[in-house]
Amino acid sequence: MSTTATDAVRPSALLLRRFAALFYDLWPVLALWMLISAVFTLGYTASGHATRENIPPYSLLQWLLWLCCWGVAGIYATASWRHGGQTLGMRPWQLHLCSLSGAPVRRGALWKRYAAGTLSLLCGGLGFWWALFDRDRLTWHDRLSGTRLVRLPRN
Repeated sequence: MSTTATDAVRPSALLLRRFAALFYDLWPVLALWMLISAVFTLGYTASGHATRENIPPYSLLQWLLWLCCWGVAGIYATASWRHGGQTLGMRPWQLHLCSLSGAPVRRGALWKRYAAGTLSLLCGGLGFWWALFDRDRLTWHDRLSGTRLVRLPRN
């Protein structure tokens, strides 16, 4: 397999690092989801339902629980990106979020990135795989939010 001059200039898609960072970030997010679920379950049983009764599937309360879990994961991600440019999972993989323009990333752009990344994951990671074919190696959520992940040099 030969590399051309254009391949040498193209940035890396960082896909393996992105997925590894997502896997690392799963653990703190999962802990937050368990806390929220415990609060919802305690509230549900305290409202007079049987102790061993679960929140009914597809009920309004369950949709609210899912929305809260999605929101708290978004707060974790966007707050991490805003203060330091990295989530906990991005640190060991030397990934850093920055804007394409070099300006500080705005909160709205971070939420766009999070929402588009969620949609991409729900589509089997299609927006992530897109980076393999994109001329700038950007994912859908990178393009939509005007951001990119860069690999930091080792210290």
